[in-house]
Amino acid sequence: MRLAGKVCIVTGGGSGIGRATCLLFAQEGGRIVVADKSLDAAETVAGEVGEAAIAHRTDVSDSQSVRAMLKQTVDRFGRLDVLVNNAGYGIPGSVVETDEADWDRLMAVNLNGVFYGCKYAIPIMRERGGGVIVNTASVVATVGIRDRAAYCASKGAVAALTRAMALDHVAEGIRINCIAPGTIDSPYFKEMLADSERPEALRRELEQRQAMNRLGTPEEIARGILYLACDDSSFATGTMLTVDGGMTAR
Repeated sequence: MRLAGKVCIVTGGGSGIGRATCLLFAQEGGRIVVADKSLDAAETVAGEVGEAAIAHRTDVSDSQSVRAMLKQTVDRFGRLDVLVNNAGYGIPGSVVETDEADWDRLMAVNLNGVFYGCKYAIPIMRERGGGVIVNTASVVATVGIRDRAAYCASKGAVAALTRAMALDHVAEGIRINCIAPGTIDSPYFKEMLADSERPEALRRELEQRQAMNRLGTPEEIARGILYLACDDSSFATGTMLTVDGGMTAR
């Protein structure tokens, strides 16, 4: 019960890594706010968790929506201990091929969403004497991949922002880290396959990108997020935990 009594928000909690994180946190005694742009998805996951969870429709690209999420959390539970900024997505394309509006929309979710979450959660944590923030970055924060320029840029920024915030708020008892997943068998991955003209070949290609020759699972990433969120990682701040099946070891 490594999160016993802790109040935890997970954005993008309605599917994939976010859902797995909500379920694992609840198993470890946490009280969960399942935040997702889809209220139906958030309510489904909250229902899986049970009485320890509430759902909130949250658009992380909208600062007012993020503030409403935090207000409901404090109104319901009276505190906030852990924030997992997990919501995000990717788009294909090189810099030349990426539409300006698509770039702005992706940055609004992947980067601004982390900024808003931290900007408004940190004062709440500060008042209680501390807390923990875990941001979802990616292996592409440290290595490049083809045809994902905007996504790579956004996740590199998340990693850099994590380090900066960790130093700014360490004296306030707030630890801020990020996790860097490799290629995960998630709803986003399934959308990539659905859009591909050669889905089976693409799946094999992406599996072979990992030294383990397989995709990761949302549950494997959730366990890494749990480590960063609980006291097992009490000496870690400003770090990036890479869980990628050996992708970046090559």
